[in-house]
Amino acid sequence: MPNQPIETERLILREVLTTDVEGMFELDSNPEVHKYLGNKPITKKEQAVKGIEFLQQQYKERGTARWAVVHKETNEFMGWSGIKYITEGEQMNGVYNVYELGYRFMPKFWGKGYATEAAQAWVDYAFNEMKIKSFYAAADVPNKGSVNVLQKVGFKITGEFLFEFEDIKEQCYWLEQHR
Repeated sequence: MPNQPIETERLILREVLTTDVEGMFELDSNPEVHKYLGNKPITKKEQAVKGIEFLQQQYKERGTARWAVVHKETNEFMGWSGIKYITEGEQMNGVYNVYELGYRFMPKFWGKGYATEAAQAWVDYAFNEMKIKSFYAAADVPNKGSVNVLQKVGFKITGEFLFEFEDIKEQCYWLEQHR
């Protein structure tokens, strides 16, 4: 991962910090945010703390994980975006040991191009700095906004699969980008 934050025109992308707990709780306790994530919003700040600890562990073990997205002008926590290394135990669509792009934003930031801006920064970083050859993503079939973001930054739908995790079952698109 980068040694320092990534800046775009309107955003700062940086590691998620323990001080982001309020923002992470606001994000992941919102039912709208979880509409396409199995409808399982968190209910306690301790769950947000555990989520942050999980990301920080991924930074150490995998060298990559989701990063906080902060509004450059207001310094407001907007959500997260970033590259995750998918292990065998986390495989999606039967694929693992690959890099996957993901993002999650608070609803007040939807429809303003922020997800696309962050996603493009990660696509550029993945191909130009990490020198990966293939990049993957998944999005729930009905989540048109997310699918549009991924397509705008160069991903192509290559199939569909049933994502199953615990008691969540969601029909998803599998998207790929190769260089």
